[in-house]
Amino acid sequence: MPTVLITGTSTGFGRVTTELLAARGWRVFATMRDLARKDSLERALRNAGLSERVSFVQLDVTDPASIEAAVAAVLSETGNTLDAVVNNAGVAVAGVLEDLSDADIRHVMETNFFGVLELTRALLPVFREQRRGRIVLLSSQAAFAGQPGNSMYCASKWALEGWAESLAYEVDPFNIDVVLIEPGPYRTEIWNSTKWVVPSNSAYLSWLKLLRQGANRHQANTSRDPKEVALVVAKALEAKRPRFRYQVGFFSRLDYFLRGKMPTRLIRRGTTRYLGLPLARW
Repeated sequence: MPTVLITGTSTGFGRVTTELLAARGWRVFATMRDLARKDSLERALRNAGLSERVSFVQLDVTDPASIEAAVAAVLSETGNTLDAVVNNAGVAVAGVLEDLSDADIRHVMETNFFGVLELTRALLPVFREQRRGRIVLLSSQAAFAGQPGNSMYCASKWALEGWAESLAYEVDPFNIDVVLIEPGPYRTEIWNSTKWVVPSNSAYLSWLKLLRQGANRHQANTSRDPKEVALVVAKALEAKRPRFRYQVGFFSRLDYFLRGKMPTRLIRRGTTRYLGLPLARW
């Protein structure tokens, strides 16, 4: 039974990927920051007869001590082996740079970027020793083009992709694969849980109100079933020779295609018009 550690499994892509991989015969170590949030997933697994294939482990990717403890707990159950890790845990904070606090900015980068580095670094000795392993990273359409009011999330995903491209060179001699999964809009809890920073005295207040309306409209009209992403994760894990990048969904493929083919100014103008934002400078 192949083994995989998945981060951020209480909701969203992490949860559906846990259920799917368990159903496909994987031994899953489902990690989350707060184990009190495992009840719903645990109940679904029990009803599906999959409980014995999933172990829950506490893991906060922003806490080095938690990473060390979680990795030790997983390896103690597997005999110091692991086939794959799926770095899925992520957060977003919406708002303009001037209005964001240092704490908000650092929380996004610590979770989406530095936490991935720390967990991967903790597992690399295992992968190197067994001369195999697969590092799957949940990136985003946001890695291909900037998004209004979403600068820190975009920055974290751009950083993740540059790091992943570089890491792939380093681990290739050890038969370790690095894989990026790049979804567009999907129906996950991150949309509703994302903190919007909109101070009443913000110089951007009217613009932010229009942005939120346009973003909500886009999400409602285009978001898809997150199981599509879980299926691509499973494909990447089970392929003999996985691709480095998998775009998932129309908008992800569109942004990937446009990057480098259309001037950024025109992309920005189209996005501005699509979201119903003012075109004053145009």
